[in-house]
Amino acid sequence: MDETHFRQRLQALQRNLCPFYKAILSACVACTRADRVQIAEREIVVCGAAASHARCQELHGHLRHNFSFAVGTLHDEVPLPHAQEMRIQCGGLRGLGAVLAADPEVKDVDALLDHILRGTGSLGEIDFSAVVHAAHVHYRGRQH
Repeated sequence: MDETHFRQRLQALQRNLCPFYKAILSACVACTRADRVQIAEREIVVCGAAASHARCQELHGHLRHNFSFAVGTLHDEVPLPHAQEMRIQCGGLRGLGAVLAADPEVKDVDALLDHILRGTGSLGEIDFSAVVHAAHVHYRGRQH
C-alpha cells in the first residue's frame, strides 16, 4: 500500500480514532469499545460506539487541559511529543482509576467512564489536581 492510499484510509477513519489510542496500543490500558484496525503495516485504534467516543473525547480534553502544567504547554491545541501524550493518556487514565475507582489498572476505559459519571454526574466535577498527582505516582514513562 502506498503512502497516499494509507493517508486516505486513515482520513476516512479519523472521525472514529480513539483519543486514547496510544495508551491502548502500548497496553497500559484497555477498552471494550476499542477496535484495532490494520492499515498497511500500521495499526490504529478506532472506537466502536459513537456515545463512548464522544465521552472519551471530552475526557481527553479535560486531561489535556489539566496536565498542561505537568507537560509544559500553555495551549491545549498544540500537538505534543509522544512521551508527553503518553503521560496524559496512560498517566491520566491510571490517575483517574486510582482516585475515582480505587484501582490504577484500567482494564476498560469505557467502564471507568461509566463508573465516574455515575459517581460525579459530570466530567467537569472531577478533582483533576488529585488525578495529576495520582498519575505521577502510578505512571512512569520509559526509563532510559
